[in-house]
Amino acid sequence: MHPRRPDGFDGLGYRGGVRDDPAFGGPFHARSFGSGSDLGHWVTTPPDIPGSRNLHWGEKSPTYGVPSAPTTLEGPAEEPFPGGGDVPRPGPSSEQLNRFAGFGIGLASLFTENVLAHPCIVLRRQCQVNYHARHYHLTPFTVINIMYSFNKTQGPRALWKGMGSTFIVQGVTLGAEGIISEFTPLPREVLHKWNPKLIGEHLLLKCLTYVVAMPFYSASLIETVQSEIIRDNTGILECIKEGIGRVIGLGVPHSKRLLPLLSLIFPTVLHGALHYIISSIIQKIVLLILKRKTCNSHLAESTSPMQSMLDAYFPELIANFAASLCSDVILYPLETVLHRLHIQGTRTIIDNTDLGYEVLPINTQYEGMRDCINTIKQEEGVFGFYKGFGAVIIQYTLHAAILQITKIIYSTLLQNSI
Repeated sequence: MHPRRPDGFDGLGYRGGVRDDPAFGGPFHARSFGSGSDLGHWVTTPPDIPGSRNLHWGEKSPTYGVPSAPTTLEGPAEEPFPGGGDVPRPGPSSEQLNRFAGFGIGLASLFTENVLAHPCIVLRRQCQVNYHARHYHLTPFTVINIMYSFNKTQGPRALWKGMGSTFIVQGVTLGAEGIISEFTPLPREVLHKWNPKLIGEHLLLKCLTYVVAMPFYSASLIETVQSEIIRDNTGILECIKEGIGRVIGLGVPHSKRLLPLLSLIFPTVLHGALHYIISSIIQKIVLLILKRKTCNSHLAESTSPMQSMLDAYFPELIANFAASLCSDVILYPLETVLHRLHIQGTRTIIDNTDLGYEVLPINTQYEGMRDCINTIKQEEGVFGFYKGFGAVIIQYTLHAAILQITKIIYSTLLQNSI
């Protein structure tokens, strides 16, 4: 139940005196709103897109491991030349191109994570909850074949279902975290000078956020795995309706095998907390390695302006990519168990992932997390925890390809402007 966004993304602004700089992966101190000079130095729009630097004219753009280029401040009108002509003005600077290109790179990364990768997420979840399946789809080759079959029999909507609900879950998660942090002393950010108490309070905030978003995540999961053959045309807010109905016991009738939300809290929070911890550690390690590599290369030889600009934005994107990949791979078995517990008893009909057509009911009778783990191990083997893993390979291969393509385009633009 993790929003597929880089950890540096903060769509709700920040609280207190510190927030994270997306380019560094670390905090910087906010300026007082009562100081006009400070505002003139750090006025910026919220970093909704990682890598963007939406600063206004004449302000500095903090970069990653690279000294910022001096910018020309806007001043009074220039005096004309003695001959009567005006002072020639330079064209668009490379710094401005750098900002716009960084914005485009971050936008491409978010678009890949949340839109282009959605068919992989749909098939991955359908394979995870399909205990009938004889084909586990551990490689991307079988996954591509079954995706083609779904698209041929049901149309493109079969692979894009439930995308709106995933955005709703992300919004609920961000909103719940912001509201809880505003009314409690639990910190949203942890400084470099942390202590065990601050880390514990920060993780507690994350856990409470996962609990609040849990019923909506369950409703979103149902929308992404429900077969398009018997699916009704539901609205985009159906996820919120079903999530609230799950809490108060109203809405679509479920079977007696439906697990209560209280029994789902532990596996949901465990998966969410571990995913956040692993991704945060991997992100910091990769950023540290890339920072040292960049500094050593700058000291060893003179770096071209184009390479300096690339070093300003790509380390964060690479770190987020590596963190998300490692956490998804490590926690894939736990995610399979979590999805089966959430889907049990909801009367959900899924597609047959063996044939590419027909539908199958979900009739599992797990008593809890431990029973689910033992049943999968006995009846499906160890690889039963990795059903649909080929979709993960396709998802991150596609993401890596998009990052590489945007890097090539970015390098070409900078090369032409320098």
